[in-house]
Amino acid sequence: MTKKIYLDNNATTPCDPRVVQKMLPYFHEISGNAASRNHPFGWQAEEAVDYARGQIADLIEVDPKEIIFTSGATEADNLALKGVFEMYKRKGNHIITLETEHKAVLDSCKKIEKMGGEVTYLPVKNDGIVDLEVLEKAIKDNTILVSVMYANNETGVIQPMKEIGEICKKHGVLFFSDAVQAVGKIPVKPKELGIHIMAFTAHKMYGPKGVGALFVNRKNPRVKVTAQMDGGGHERGMRSGTMNVPGIVGFGEAAAIAKKEMAQDAERLSKLRDKLEQAFLDSVEEVYPNGNRENRMPHVANISFKHVEGEGLMMTFNQTIALSSGSACTSASLEPSYVLVALGLGDDLAHSSLRFSLGRFNTEEEIDAVIDMVSKGVQHMRDLSPIWEMYKDGVDLESIEWSEH
Repeated sequence: MTKKIYLDNNATTPCDPRVVQKMLPYFHEISGNAASRNHPFGWQAEEAVDYARGQIADLIEVDPKEIIFTSGATEADNLALKGVFEMYKRKGNHIITLETEHKAVLDSCKKIEKMGGEVTYLPVKNDGIVDLEVLEKAIKDNTILVSVMYANNETGVIQPMKEIGEICKKHGVLFFSDAVQAVGKIPVKPKELGIHIMAFTAHKMYGPKGVGALFVNRKNPRVKVTAQMDGGGHERGMRSGTMNVPGIVGFGEAAAIAKKEMAQDAERLSKLRDKLEQAFLDSVEEVYPNGNRENRMPHVANISFKHVEGEGLMMTFNQTIALSSGSACTSASLEPSYVLVALGLGDDLAHSSLRFSLGRFNTEEEIDAVIDMVSKGVQHMRDLSPIWEMYKDGVDLESIEWSEH
């Protein structure tokens, strides 16, 4: 099989051809600025934006007026966290989040700390799920916001959102979620879950890059956020900037397709994901799935292949298969994934992990090829590894004192 196989859908999804077709007229034929309200070109653009806003609101079952368009989820995360902190800091300055959140949330929280805020970073259990008792005990009199990712980008683990929403309601605290990996893949209904603010984006649900959204609750409670960008007062004063009309149109179409097709997509992809995972468990030694295997996204598997360095393993097939390892390149070194370390994995297992994130356009033939190539890659790496040879000879690797030289 010579064609390239894309299994990195948690990084970005390919834009659905149906989405592209909807977008095309808005690059040239319908070229107006949605804020130009004194001629038909602007009216058409504004009408297209309003229609897409309705499609997106329909997907998550909220009022279209509660959808604020942004340039993506990173901006939406920043607007939510910094916007709430600035708006409510007279009430309190304490925010609670998880150690396993996306960097857009963690780095925003670090910035808030520099602005005088107090942030509690909660650990997660070994399956990646937060302990609800620990979360509730962390709430203080000055807590204004709890920020919990809906589904983790590395493990696919889904947090108990409804229970967290109930805790927040009980204590009168706002609840924000980075729901980037969940919206468009599984049913997400923030109103039912007690989520007051929620970030998501088009390019994780087969839409275009460069456009995202923030859901901001308007009633019971009415949530306000301080704008982080100043300009023309667009988006009800919360986010100034010229509308990305083609992108928003594509976002809307992606949402409409997801509403119709995500159930069948999820069913098909979960079967392919389970086939992939089980094949490795059945035929490769020392394989460990990471994260809760019940409460997770249907298309994600994070797997450690013990005594195999993940980056090296990827080199055996990365001309053909696109996926991610459990390491993050930093300027000086190759660090293990902070998410996997938070789950209690040692550096060896964290370094040996791969994330398989399947998508709408993957086929069973591709999954069969991936099983074959990755299995052969693991075997090849282990054949070259003195560590694996020692392990097979029964040497207790934990008892060895390794020299740093």
